[in-house]
Amino acid sequence: MKLIKRLFLLGVAMGVGLLLMLVEAGIPDSVIYLDYAGFRTLDSVVRAKEIFGQTSITIISQRFHNERALRLADYCGVEAVGYCAEDVTLVSKKVEIEIVRESLARVKMYIDMLRGKQPKFLGEKIEIK
Repeated sequence: MKLIKRLFLLGVAMGVGLLLMLVEAGIPDSVIYLDYAGFRTLDSVVRAKEIFGQTSITIISQRFHNERALRLADYCGVEAVGYCAEDVTLVSKKVEIEIVRESLARVKMYIDMLRGKQPKFLGEKIEIK
């Protein structure tokens, strides 16, 4: 039984690299969609709903990002579950930077929610088959 029928990859640099790895692993590119305008998590969640027509999504990321992404999905009216990928082992300096970065991203998330921030680019609807 296939649980995930389509993959929605966010961001250009990360999305293209992940696309190549998935195709090499045998996933047909016909079920993979790239979101070239998913510059931030808020953009990606809103675009998943408004552009790609998705009302239910599974978010696969590291735990720190999933916590924020799931909160944004709830805020945007998208039913979402998170699957936490294995954390990458980083040297202590990078871990400290990621902690600071994620703390600031969470503050920005709440400010954006209070201000009703929307993505800079929405674009035309894309039908996912």
